Amino acid sequence: MVSTKTRFWILIGLVTISGFSQGMLLPLIAVILEQNGVSSSINGLHATGLYIGILLSSPFMEKPLQRIGYKPVIMIGGALVFISLALFPFWQALWFWFILRVTIGIGDQILHFGTQTWITATAEKSSRGRSIAYYGLFFSVGFTIGPLMTNLLEYGVYVPFLISSLLSMCVWLFMLRVRNETPEKDHTTAYGTSSIKRFIRAIQIAWVAFLPPLAYGFLEATLHGIFPVYGMRIGHEVNVLSLIIPSFAAASLFSQIPLGSLSDRIGRKKVILTVVSGGILAFLLAAFLEHSIAALFATFALGGLFVGSLFSLGISFMTDLLPRELLPAGNILCGMSFSIGSILGPFLSGFFLDIFPDLSFFYVIVALLIIVFFATAYKKEPTSTTSQA
Repeated sequence: MVSTKTRFWILIGLVTISGFSQGMLLPLIAVILEQNGVSSSINGLHATGLYIGILLSSPFMEKPLQRIGYKPVIMIGGALVFISLALFPFWQALWFWFILRVTIGIGDQILHFGTQTWITATAEKSSRGRSIAYYGLFFSVGFTIGPLMTNLLEYGVYVPFLISSLLSMCVWLFMLRVRNETPEKDHTTAYGTSSIKRFIRAIQIAWVAFLPPLAYGFLEATLHGIFPVYGMRIGHEVNVLSLIIPSFAAASLFSQIPLGSLSDRIGRKKVILTVVSGGILAFLLAAFLEHSIAALFATFALGGLFVGSLFSLGISFMTDLLPRELLPAGNILCGMSFSIGSILGPFLSGFFLDIFPDLSFFYVIVALLIIVFFATAYKKEPTSTTSQA
């Protein structure tokens, strides 16, 4: 069996390939449906399938994790993902693809819950932000590469799906070398046996920490699922859009680790307020300069440098605020927040495009970031007596 350090990097590898598959699916299917004449509102609703799967599966994962441990949970999730990806080319029907998206959402959430909880439960407090930043960093690496797969459509619809499935399976096989562990069980005595009670308590303590994952989910789903449609409507080519979109995730690669380390030193709240402010500025500029290819590259990159780390910063903030026995519930709620934002993003943006075709959809992103900024500013910093040791 592999060492603890090797296990960490295997878990990071799974996160990377998950980001790759998600980053590929959103723009790839959006482009295919747009080319087939599907409306932007239906396109946006279809994109929510992935996140409906995440949301539906989230409340039911804590007890299986406690019962069978991290490894079997992660392997079940990974298998659902690569099998579903392989099935896409066999039947091009809206409802069938929607079911596959829901199934991938379920698999991704199972995989993310297992890896995320394992990493947060074993990370040292002094380096927690840095460890979780690696999680966000490599998810972004996958997301950066994923949209480039749309360029393979010229070789056939099946090519990007099968390549993604094969890569996912190859990384999944490394888990066979990992020794299984189970999480601490003391949360059942500290907060009762009901998951609902633990969820309620976690929300009461750390509600503000769930807003950054929600905002990141909104951004990710909107930029990858609806922006290709919007970009084509304002005159940009698909091949150009497939390069613009990854610039958001690519830029976040340079800021994930520095921001995670900085948050370890000066606090999560200060860093979150700073990056959200930068995100507001970046997407306001995008709204005014959206007809310029160079400006879109620059504003997407600027946005990625700032708000591309919101998910990992939110997880770190949650881990600071909650006691260790509530971490499984907190990690589930981070995933649920991400999925809620991801569902709202394509739906609201697609609806906005249909109702206000002459306005930039970037204003929707700006409005959300302003809400997150004021909510975070309202929350007091955790003290040493309330934060987790």
